[in-house]
Amino acid sequence: MENPKIQFVFKGFSQAAGIRVFAFESIAADATRTTFTVKTDLALTRTFGIRLQELPLLCRAVLERSCTGVEKRNFAYTEEDMTRYADWAAALQEAAHKRKQARRSLNHTAEDTEPLASQ
Repeated sequence: MENPKIQFVFKGFSQAAGIRVFAFESIAADATRTTFTVKTDLALTRTFGIRLQELPLLCRAVLERSCTGVEKRNFAYTEEDMTRYADWAAALQEAAHKRKQARRSLNHTAEDTEPLASQ
């Protein structure tokens, strides 16, 4: 039988020396609660262009990927995670830019082919 997914609830954060530690509480199917933390280096987040308000969800994703029956309670949002996220965000931005260019091209072509209004 498949285990129901654990829910993670953001409880807050603390910060010292450029490291922000996000606290989460997991709620299992049997209602048991466990505290987890995910730390991240704020200087690295700036390097990768990650906004502070995005960090709680990105850190929760670390827990969702990592907490599969392990006893570990403390995790890190690593430089590798940040690189993966920055690459994904850049790909999304590039795709949006290409869609915008395609629309402009279609609009420009449509304007060029419209018949001239009689004068």
